[in-house]
This record gives sequence, C-alpha cells and structure tokens, in this order.
Amino acid sequence: MQSPRTYWPAWMDTLRRLGLEGFAAWLLDAGGPLNVVGAQLLYLGQPFVTSSASDRIRALANLLEQEDESRAFAALLKGQTQ
Repeated sequence: MQSPRTYWPAWMDTLRRLGLEGFAAWLLDAGGPLNVVGAQLLYLGQPFVTSSASDRIRALANLLEQEDESRAFAALLKGQTQ
C-alpha cells in the first residue's frame, strides 16, 4: 500500500470540486470517537471492493483512526499550514 498521504491531493480536489471541503474538515474535527467507528466500518467493507479501491479505503480508514493525521488533513482542507 502507498503512504496514506499520497491520496490526500486527490481527496482534496474531489472535496473542493464538490464544495465539501469545509464540511469534511468540520466532520474530521468534530467526529472524535466516531471517526474510529467509521474506520472500522470501512475495514469491514474492504473485501467487497477491488484491490485499488481497497488501498484507498485502507488509507481513509487509517486517516480516521489516527487523530494527528485527521487533524493534519482537516488543516489542509481549511487552508492552514502545518
């Protein structure tokens, strides 16, 4: 699997295109313990997708599980430097 941060630019582009970067940043900040539950649900769905999608799902689950990574990605979405 690639480093989870390699997916961040593509995720940011998609969220910006959809106008959801603010909502996603808020969700990552406010999610707290629910982020871990979301990560576990993503892991459960992994066997049902292709291997390339599985890597992206694993990267997203990893992001949700690690609070420092979630904060870093939320800061990027808000346009803040790290």
